[in-house]
Amino acid sequence: MKVSWSKKAGDAVVQTSVYILDKFGPKASEEFLQEVQHVSDLLESNPCLGPVEPLLAQKSKPYRSVILNHLNKIVYYIKGDTIRIAAFWDTRREPKAQADRLK
Repeated sequence: MKVSWSKKAGDAVVQTSVYILDKFGPKASEEFLQEVQHVSDLLESNPCLGPVEPLLAQKSKPYRSVILNHLNKIVYYIKGDTIRIAAFWDTRREPKAQADRLK
């Protein structure tokens, strides 16, 4: 399967990476991006890696999520032979507000 990122999710990763670069330096930012890539690679070979996201159980798509680290979560769904990354959540923010942004 292939992984496809929504624009919003990709932008959120970039913003997070820039924040980490600003606050913690290039090594931390690089490690963060490697983590994101590692999870993306894992999803390619194991699309059901993440459990169904409970906050999104009532949505039109069967969303799943994977905890990236203690601060971030990747929310995705499977459509055909594509894993679509729909959102990149900051786990410190209000979860219901983030869930309400997805269809």
